[in-house]
Amino acid sequence: MPQKQFIIYISVITAVVLWGFSFIWTNSLLLQGFPVYSLVFFRMSIAAIILSIISFSARKIEKVRKEDHGWFLLLVLLEPFIYFIGETFGLKIVNSPTLGSIIISTIPIFALVAGIVFYRERVTAINIFGITITLPGILLVVFEGGAIDVSHYAGIVLLFVAVFSAVGYSVVVKKLAGRYNSYTIVTYQHILGALYFLPLFLYNDFSTFTIKSLTPEVIKPLFYLAILCSGVAFILFINSIKILGIARANIFTSLVPVVSAFGAFILGHDMMNIRKIAGIVIVVLGVIIAQRQKKTIPDKKL
Repeated sequence: MPQKQFIIYISVITAVVLWGFSFIWTNSLLLQGFPVYSLVFFRMSIAAIILSIISFSARKIEKVRKEDHGWFLLLVLLEPFIYFIGETFGLKIVNSPTLGSIIISTIPIFALVAGIVFYRERVTAINIFGITITLPGILLVVFEGGAIDVSHYAGIVLLFVAVFSAVGYSVVVKKLAGRYNSYTIVTYQHILGALYFLPLFLYNDFSTFTIKSLTPEVIKPLFYLAILCSGVAFILFINSIKILGIARANIFTSLVPVVSAFGAFILGHDMMNIRKIAGIVIVVLGVIIAQRQKKTIPDKKL
């Protein structure tokens, strides 16, 4: 395997591992009663400040062309804004983390279609097979038994809104990645993201928020989310989309619930059993199989 390709695979795996742990750190904040809109606003703001300092100091920021202003606004609207709204309220309505994980895990499948439609990415039968078998693997990891209530259709619709916004984000970011470096994209993504969530924070949480809410137990996971999951992970993932394409990069997101389950086990928050181990093995095999095709044809402009 060429060194450049090896580095890209390490990059996307690192991003996925960080996103897997993001669920654990987010859950820690929610269990402490930290308001949801405050969580995402401060996560975006802290990431924006740190990324701006690093990117501008290192002269990594590139000037955004006037014709791309709309693309950047659309990028942030899709993710994190619409994605967060759809996922958060979708999970709240369906009241089933299992069902939510199943729906969110369909992102690689729709990303496969998007890659073909918008960029004519070359996909083979072995790629499709690899992507397909990750779904039952994810089911084994997240399913705890019992019936899943699918009567809350509004919640299901919102979760699929999150799915399509994530796919749309990948489509737009691939376009921008051909013109700007990942530091430029991620820095502006979080500056705009903080501005998008500011009205929601002011309307819902500001009146009850106090500086005393920022305890050490809150600040620690909040900085992990801002620096590692918002900053580092997105920079690595954008670089991966640029090289691997939408379909092959997004298949790695199938590992997110696997990482979350394994991380919860390591931290003593959950148990590991044969069913989950089997699911992890299936998902990992699916991801490996889905990477077998390496040749792509030239990109098609949006």
